[in-house]
Amino acid sequence: MKQQKRTSFHAVRDEVKRRIESRIWPQGTLLPTESELAEEFDCARATVNRALRELAEQGFVERKRKSGTRVKMAPVRQARFEISLARRVVEEQNADYRYALVERAVITAPAWLASQLGLHPGTRVLHLLCMHYANNQPFQLEERWVSLSAVPAMEEADLSRIGPTEWLLTAIPFTDAEIAFGAIGADGRLAEFLSTSVGMPVMQMERTTWLKGEPVTFARLTHHPGYRIRTEY
Repeated sequence: MKQQKRTSFHAVRDEVKRRIESRIWPQGTLLPTESELAEEFDCARATVNRALRELAEQGFVERKRKSGTRVKMAPVRQARFEISLARRVVEEQNADYRYALVERAVITAPAWLASQLGLHPGTRVLHLLCMHYANNQPFQLEERWVSLSAVPAMEEADLSRIGPTEWLLTAIPFTDAEIAFGAIGADGRLAEFLSTSVGMPVMQMERTTWLKGEPVTFARLTHHPGYRIRTEY
């Protein structure tokens, strides 16, 4: 006799989410226990735990030991940002992509960077300045600092044909990331690289990544005027 397939955590997550959004379980409702949900959905308790954990990460429920899981009083849907490659973004716009390595140097981490990332004094970092183009027009100026204590292999890496983001994503994982972005007025250097005028508003993103608590890289990505950021939630 063929054994019936048990319910996946995706199905449990989506059904619990549906009940919350349709107000079957209104804000503040205490959900059934994991054991009760596991019996209802014919699945393991671990499956329910994983489903509820994802819903907590998405802002739909809050979980407390010994108190159970409740629907949040003000459910929050969280936007998620991907580590996007300039090459991929440009090619998705049906444009021709081109990359250029402008500057490369191994330096001692400047004081502001060491302070910001918590680097030890004297830490050697690889400083990079790169340009990304779409149809031969400036798309993004990338300035990046990479801790060589975290990624020693990058000191000798060939970055003449592949950008540092692509190299890092294939060479070393990251466990945490922080992203900040906003509009700034282009200074003389940015205006020259991005073929715009001084003072023109441009979008700038700062991204820091860590591997198990150790800082890996800090990047400052500045886009051409008119660039827009989209996300889904």
